[in-house]
Amino acid sequence: MRVAVELPALGESVVEGTVSRWLVKEGEKVQRDQPVVEITTDKVDAEIPAPSEGVLVAIRAREGETVAVGTVLGEIETEAAQVRAAISPSSPQKAAARETSAAASEAEKRSSPIPTTAPESLLRATPVARRVAESSQVDITGVVPTGVAGRVTKSDVLREMSARAPLGESVQRAEVLPRSADVRTAEAPQSAGARMTDVAAAGRTAPFGYQLQPGDKVIPMTPLRRLVAEHMVYSKRVSPHVGTVAEIDLSALERLRGAHKAEFRERHGFSLTALPFIVYATVRALREFPRLNASVLDDAIVEKQAIHIGVAVETEKGLVVPVVCDADRLSVTGIAEAVEELSQRARSKKLSPDELKGGTFTVSNPGRRGNLYGFAIINQPQVGILRMGEIVKRPVVRDIDGSDAIVIRPIMHLALSYDHRAVDGAPANGFLFRVRELLEEADFDL
Repeated sequence: MRVAVELPALGESVVEGTVSRWLVKEGEKVQRDQPVVEITTDKVDAEIPAPSEGVLVAIRAREGETVAVGTVLGEIETEAAQVRAAISPSSPQKAAARETSAAASEAEKRSSPIPTTAPESLLRATPVARRVAESSQVDITGVVPTGVAGRVTKSDVLREMSARAPLGESVQRAEVLPRSADVRTAEAPQSAGARMTDVAAAGRTAPFGYQLQPGDKVIPMTPLRRLVAEHMVYSKRVSPHVGTVAEIDLSALERLRGAHKAEFRERHGFSLTALPFIVYATVRALREFPRLNASVLDDAIVEKQAIHIGVAVETEKGLVVPVVCDADRLSVTGIAEAVEELSQRARSKKLSPDELKGGTFTVSNPGRRGNLYGFAIINQPQVGILRMGEIVKRPVVRDIDGSDAIVIRPIMHLALSYDHRAVDGAPANGFLFRVRELLEEADFDL
């Protein structure tokens, strides 16, 4: 009996996914619940397990293909006799014929031109691409598709928007070029330099590009990396970013943390860091400055009642931002436990897509090697993101008994990036100043 491996619903907002990598090959035996294929969505990477024990006898969705929820990705044969019949051709002639047919089908697929326009009812486009096109008033039927099977992606829409900008005729022409060569680059990195040659041969000007040199290492972007890149480019395009920095004396906070860290670790099994205190202070400041807990919706600004804090976590596959929901209802300890659990789930690739959505504000923690400070890119559709710097002992001037004195204190710089469409300088600076006050007072209950 054959059992289908289907793309399950990975969250209420996820309607499709891209097959990024098959973890087993046709003809290989699999165990029940063994991960067999990796799927990338616009929310998260996920591993799809085998629904039963058997042999993977058919792969229906190839790597790089985007499919809808419910699509059959592959088939597993659970009966030994049927397995042998499925994976063993009856004759060499039949096997050769099957290979020839597959090669011809692949050649036809590669040689088929990608349509540049199509009726909107027939046009294949990702949901994200449609939303961006609608919000930006871009006619999606005129966008050149570069996705799998002629699908319009968000990057295609953004490129069309860029082409409309008053940059210069040559730049506009280059930005809207079909990027079928990019697909070849992922399959054969050595062809990356040929793309610029193709552009020149077509009589077009390519304003930006790099010719590969001996010794260069070409690393194709993973699907998740491409999605992150598209999101960052989109954020910088739509939100006028403004930054402000606060220098914070964490002396009182470090004393509080030092007094409780041993007991905390013994009780909870993980270290008490500065992060949950900063998240807690951020939540309290957001209640006082609700304009930072908002989104821009068309020509209106929506101030949100709920406070859901996204906490950026670095994993082996890239940056993900799991969300601590209703953070304003949690204590410092509750926030610490939630952040620890989400971080562990993110690094073990066990996050669900729903745990990555709904954030109203983001705190980015680059870790102990975070350097002095840095301005993060806003996580759309939010209007602000707070990035932590590293804690470093520095000489500072303090008033001690009425006299100035140079003392050594643990200092951190917090950098706020905010969307100037929704937030003016006064509330943004007021918000960051309030976060600083709360951290320097260190009036926290554990």
